[in-house]
Formats: sequence, C-alpha cells, structure tokens
Amino acid sequence: MTDMAAALIDGEGRLVEADPRIAALNASAGGGIGQPLALPAIAELARLSRRLGIVIARPAVVADGEDDVELWIRARPQPDGIRVEVSGWRDRAPEPSPAPRDAHRFDAAEAQFFWKSDAAMLVTALSGEGFDAAAAIGQPLTRLFDLTTDEALLPLLSAAAARGSFADQPARIAADGRAIRLSGRAQVDGGGFFAGFVGTGRFVNAAPAEPVVEATPAFGEQFADRLDRALRTPLQRIVAHADSIGAQADGPVRPEYVEYAQDISSAARHLMGLVDDLVDLSAIERPDFAIASETIDLADVTRRAAGLLAVRAANAEVRIDRPAMDDVLPAIGEFRRALQILVNLIGNAVRYSPRGGVVWLRLDGEAGHASVTVADQGRGIAHEDQARIFDKFGRVDASEPGGNGLGLYIARRLARAMGGDVTVESEPGQGARFTLTLPEG
Repeated sequence: MTDMAAALIDGEGRLVEADPRIAALNASAGGGIGQPLALPAIAELARLSRRLGIVIARPAVVADGEDDVELWIRARPQPDGIRVEVSGWRDRAPEPSPAPRDAHRFDAAEAQFFWKSDAAMLVTALSGEGFDAAAAIGQPLTRLFDLTTDEALLPLLSAAAARGSFADQPARIAADGRAIRLSGRAQVDGGGFFAGFVGTGRFVNAAPAEPVVEATPAFGEQFADRLDRALRTPLQRIVAHADSIGAQADGPVRPEYVEYAQDISSAARHLMGLVDDLVDLSAIERPDFAIASETIDLADVTRRAAGLLAVRAANAEVRIDRPAMDDVLPAIGEFRRALQILVNLIGNAVRYSPRGGVVWLRLDGEAGHASVTVADQGRGIAHEDQARIFDKFGRVDASEPGGNGLGLYIARRLARAMGGDVTVESEPGQGARFTLTLPEG
C-alpha cells in the first residue's frame, strides 16, 4: 500500500478536494474543503508551481497537532488547478531547545509584515499590507529587500552560518525605497543544515540605527572558516544548477523561467562575492596578517586582471585598453594579492563606465615605485566622498545595485600591507582614476 496522498488546489489557493490523510492534516490546522489551504508549506509550494508553470518537488515539515511530520511534496500545474502529491509521512524528532546565544525573539505585536525564505535565499512566503505576495514568491530575497547597503547582508550571513538570528536590521523595500527593519531566525533541516529564514518586518520613518548583530566572533578566523564552509558549497551548487537551467542545457524551458534562473544565479554570485570579501576581511584584520614579498611583473598582473574581466566588459560594451604585451614593470609584492586589487579596480571601472566607454590601464615607474592607474569615463566621485569610499562598507550611492562597500577597503589594506597604497583622483563628471602603487622591483 502506498503512502502517497493527493489534493487539488484552485487558482485562489483554496482546497478543492483531498484524500483523507491530507484532509485530516488540513482540518487539524483549521482548514477545510473550499477554504484556503491551512498548511503553509504545501500552500507555498503550490503557489510557486502555479506561478512558474512547472512541476516542483521538495521536502517540507508540516505541523500535525503538537507534532511535526516530514513530507515529500510534489506540485504539478494542470488546467483545473495545482495537483499536490504528498508522500513520506515521517514523524520528526522534536528540535532541541535554542542555544543560549540565540537571544533574539520576534515581537509579533510590533510586526507589520511576515516573510520566509529557503536555503537559497528565495522568498517562500510573504504577508502584509502593501505587498504583492504572489509576485514575490520564488524571487531572491535581495530583489524584495535592498540588502546591499552598508552592513545589511552581514547579519543575515552571520545568522545563517551560526544557525542563529538577527533583529532590527535596517533595509529598504527594493520597489519603492521605504525604510524598514527586518528580524529573522535561521531554520535548520533534519540534518542540521541551514534551511532558510523565518522573519518579520516593520516600517520606520527615522534614520535606521546600527544593526543589532548576534554576539558571535564576527570577523574572527573561526567565524570566517565557518561562514565559508556553511555557504560556499551550497551557493556554488545553486549557481551551477541555475546556470544550467538558464542555458537550457536539459532542453527548452519557458522564457520567464530562464529569467528566473538568471536572477537566482546573479543573487547567489553576489552572496559568494560577499563571502569572499568577509573571509578576506577576517584575514587582513588579524594581528598576525602578513603578505609574501616577491618580485612580480606588475604589467603582466595588469594584463591578466584585464583578461579576467574581458567578458564582463564585452557584455557592458566597454573596451579595456590594456598594456602592450612587451611592457614590463618590476615591483615587490604578492602576485595573488596584486591581481585581486587590480581585478577590483578594473571591475569597478567597467561597472561605472557608460556603454561604448573605455577603461585605460596605464603603467608608471619612478622614484622607487611602480604603479598602475585605472581610469574610467564614469560620472566621477565628489571630493567629499573620496575618503569615505575606502572606509569599511563605504559606498557613494547605496541605492546602486552590486557591490558591498568592502572592495576598496580590502584593496587599500592589501596594498599597504605590501608597502604600497591605492589612491583616487576624480572630479564629478570627469571619471575616476584609481592608482595602485607598490615598491619598485
């Protein structure tokens, strides 16, 4: 005898019919035939399947009275609604009590909206006045909330790595810029792995205060290692699967699903970049941080950095004017770190250049120093902002997509650790010129 049970959910999320086992589970949650499905995990999957027009299957945990049941749910669109097939039906062991460090709790009385995400940081539930929940389901969390400003992503990553929580995190609604405060708690699956967030939010009128972050060793070596292990492999898998779907490697898919996969890949790559930066940050801020000293060819490093960004520049219709192949510029430093700095500087120049623009890379060697200048045709940087961009999490325009405010901070710290520096010259409307200087080789 099979343990599979089925149900039909209409386009409004109402339960049309159900096998006895699902009907009883739904009734224990307060639902009934003809009413909205009262089992959030199944309802969310049905909404996502209906919106994308594809079959979706995944595990879920559903409350059954005072107990939890682990299920395997498969949702399939059909003309009269979404057919849901449920199997597995395994009682779940009760979760251990929260560790003492998980001190944050949500005050539902103050919450103005509720949200949930899965392990890939995709929205799985959203409720509250003023939100289009149907449009938000399945979108990256960073598409719903602007989490790219200041230290906005750090509390989420810290909570994910530590299986903890965060509270009153400043953010903005991406669609209209309204200021909000987010709180969230990491969820774990049956294997103890990060499974997403459940959280609340409220709107604010005043300028946000500093984020309240869980008391963990935020930039210690242990934290960096844990963050790297917890997020890098899952994010790499997300990127690989999303890129495969976007490239239609397994056959044609609907155009909107290709776009959806591309959004997932982009969001995951952004998070991977932030993980890389946080790991670097933890390294350069350790008291014992040191960089190898060796003779390098700064001209060769510059050409390699430009080559790594050639595809991005071509997609942006920006030309990189790199040094000639026979140019040589000896310097003292560490090849890998010099390359990292130049990739950051050239990548920024490409990002802020107009279509059809040119990024110039110029070499210079004099007075015991070797230098590379990266010049772009962007809108330039005001004098009052030129010091701030080198601060930790410092950004000129926090509303711009991409970036996290760590790149230039890390680049300058690395350059100074090699006995050099990163400086900027710019005038509004006249582009920017960033120069990496190292001791002459």
